[in-house]
Amino acid sequence: MNALLRSLRMPAALLAAAALAAACSSSGGGGGSGHQVPDIPMAKSVGQGEGQLNIIVWAGYAEKQWVKPFEQATGCQVNAKLGNTSDDMVSLMKTGQYDGVSASGDATLRLIYGGDVAPVNTDLVPNYKTVSSFLKDGSWNSVNGQMYGIPHGWGANLLMWNPSKVKDNLNSWSAVFDQASKYQGKVTAYDSPIYIADAALYLMKTQPDLGIKDPYSLTETQLDAAINLLKDQQKNISEYWALYTKEVQSFESGTSEVGTTWQVIGNTINSDGKIKVKTTLPKEGATGWSDTWMISSHAKHPNCMYKWMNWIISPQANAQVAEFFGEAPAQTKACQMTSDKSFCDTYHALDAQYAKPIYYWTTPRQQCVDGSGDNCTDYSTWVTKWQEVKG
Repeated sequence: MNALLRSLRMPAALLAAAALAAACSSSGGGGGSGHQVPDIPMAKSVGQGEGQLNIIVWAGYAEKQWVKPFEQATGCQVNAKLGNTSDDMVSLMKTGQYDGVSASGDATLRLIYGGDVAPVNTDLVPNYKTVSSFLKDGSWNSVNGQMYGIPHGWGANLLMWNPSKVKDNLNSWSAVFDQASKYQGKVTAYDSPIYIADAALYLMKTQPDLGIKDPYSLTETQLDAAINLLKDQQKNISEYWALYTKEVQSFESGTSEVGTTWQVIGNTINSDGKIKVKTTLPKEGATGWSDTWMISSHAKHPNCMYKWMNWIISPQANAQVAEFFGEAPAQTKACQMTSDKSFCDTYHALDAQYAKPIYYWTTPRQQCVDGSGDNCTDYSTWVTKWQEVKG
C-alpha cells in the first residue's frame, strides 16, 4: 500500500481559491447547468475494443500491476492522465478528449448535470453485481435511479486523537466543535470547502431545530450556522491539512492532538511508532468519499471504457488498487484477494452497518441534492464561505 497517494487525490483541496471558484462557476455553480439531467444515450452492448483508452485518474488508480494485464487481455492500450483535484478532472472531461474518469463525489454531479458523462448500463459490467450494495444508487453516483458510474473504493472521515495527550475516550465530533476549546491550539481539520459538510452533519445531529436533513443540502440559513460553527472552531485550530504527510507530521510533532482524519493516516502514524493514536467513527456519523468510474458522453473508445470499468472492479484488480492506495474496495470479492488478509477488516470493507452513517461527498447544488427543493446553496458559494472561515 502506498499511503502517500491519498495525499495526491485531494478531491476538493484548494490550490487557489479563485481558480476553484471559477471552475465551479463554469459548471453551473458547482452542480452542472440547469435542473434537468441532459438526455444522453446509454450503451446497449459492448463490442470489440477500439485498441486505446484515455482516462483521467487519481494517482495510484492506474498502476502497471493491473493495467498491463488489462491491456494484454483486451488489446486496449491505456493512456492515463493524472488529475490533481476534482476541479482538474471536471475541466479535463469538458474537453471531450477522454473516455472516462475516476470521479469523487464533489465532482460527479457537476459531470452528470453538465452533460459530460453518460448513464452507465450496469448490465454490461458483470462484476458490478458483487459490488457492495451500499455504494449503489447513491445521491453522488446516480440520478432518479439511474447509475452514472461504477463504484471503485471508499472510506470514512474519522476522528483521531493522541491518547497520551487527550485523556478522554472520544466518541463525538463535539471534541473538534463545541468542546474544541479543551484542546485549544491543538485541533486540526481538513482544508477544503467540502469540510463544511462535517460541521453541517454535527449540527444536523445536535441542533435539529435547524432542519438540516442532509449535510450537502443547506439553505443559506443552515450554511451560515455551519460557517459560524467553523469560525468558532478556527480559534482552536493548530493547522488545516490537505496533504496526508502534513497531518502525520502534525500529530507526530505534537502540533496537533485531535482532529479529522483518514484510516490510512492513523495506521501510518501507529506503524511509524513515534506516537500512538486512536481513531473512531463518532456517534453522529461521518462524511466520507466513494469514488466512481464514469464514461464520457463523448467517449471515442466506449467499448474499451466499459471493459476497463469491469476490469478495475474485478476481485483481483480492485484488491490491488485498494491496498496500493489505502481505501476499502468496492468489490465484495476483493477481500479474498488482498495480500494482507486483515485488510478488509481494518477498512471495514464489507461492514454495511459501519458504512450506514457515512454521508459520502456529494456536490452541493442549488437544487437540493436530497430533493427537498431548489433553495440550497451551491458549491461555488461553499468555496467563498470556506475562505471566510480561514480568513
